Amino acid sequence: MSKKAPLSYIELSKKNLISNLKSLRAIAKKGTKFALAIKGNAYGHGQNEIAKIAEPYADYFIVNSVLELQLLRKVSKKPTFLLGYVTPNDLSEAIRLRAILGVFSLEQFKKIEACAKRMKKIADVHIATDAALGREGFLEEDVRALLEYAKKSKSVKIAGAYAHFANIEDTTNFTHAEKQIKKYEAVLSQFAEFGYANILTHLSATSGLLVYEKNEGKNNIIRIGIGMYGLWPSEHIKFQWSKQGLDLKPILSWKTQVAQVKMLPEGHTVGYGLTYMTYAPTKIALIPQGYADGYPRALSNKGSVLISGSRCKILGRVSMNMFVVDVTSLEKVKEGDEVVLLGS
Repeated sequence: MSKKAPLSYIELSKKNLISNLKSLRAIAKKGTKFALAIKGNAYGHGQNEIAKIAEPYADYFIVNSVLELQLLRKVSKKPTFLLGYVTPNDLSEAIRLRAILGVFSLEQFKKIEACAKRMKKIADVHIATDAALGREGFLEEDVRALLEYAKKSKSVKIAGAYAHFANIEDTTNFTHAEKQIKKYEAVLSQFAEFGYANILTHLSATSGLLVYEKNEGKNNIIRIGIGMYGLWPSEHIKFQWSKQGLDLKPILSWKTQVAQVKMLPEGHTVGYGLTYMTYAPTKIALIPQGYADGYPRALSNKGSVLISGSRCKILGRVSMNMFVVDVTSLEKVKEGDEVVLLGS
């Protein structure tokens, strides 16, 4: 680390990100499009940092807001879904930036139409269908009214329809997922009646790919989120797919450095609340991060960090800007040594 390095920093593994995307591609049916979710600052990984690496492996990106889209356009012109709510005041900017907008209601469709007409543009949209999610989107009985209206629109192009699984990763009971699939297919049948038989469709995220789509290609787009970052949708899915050789690799590490090393005598309390007392002479290392930096207070007396490849247990409470770990087993630990807070 340089002398000007911050107290902590994030490292991203380009190699692991690419490996995850290639591994997931290998499972999907050939020709399936991947829409990569980089909303929420790429799940905390850094939106544009991820976008620049992932661009060659993406058919689309997914963001949640106009602000995220504005940021993305600094580094990428890739077709991008904006699937969050867009206020009427932001619609013109979203259309200007070529967003593929998610539409939740007929009222929203009309506002997009009016804005696109004023701008003399044609807005591309995908229609959100509820399909037993109980969140955003059209109920099955409301789709026909939308399609009757949309067929007359010259300023909005319906390019696709989509839904979200409510619970396909946390269970082995797929009753609700099957109900959702049937509702979604019934909605797509209505689209076909109105001449939208060949639109783009997407129902699955990473979990849906691994449980439902696989190599059969039920839909022509899959939204890839948590899997690209090397995390599993659930322990159940991890267990099933690890046996088949799928190895998702976390791409993020969070690191800091040792701020102080010292010996505490037997019977010495550690930190606020006196929640830990040494039962023998104990060598401790002070870690200059805390809950203000995002390190969970819930890890007090429970968590651990890595120093020189060794797991070192947290002693006492995690405070706002620092906490203490046990380094008694490390002979050569010193101030400035690297500490892995998250990662390997």
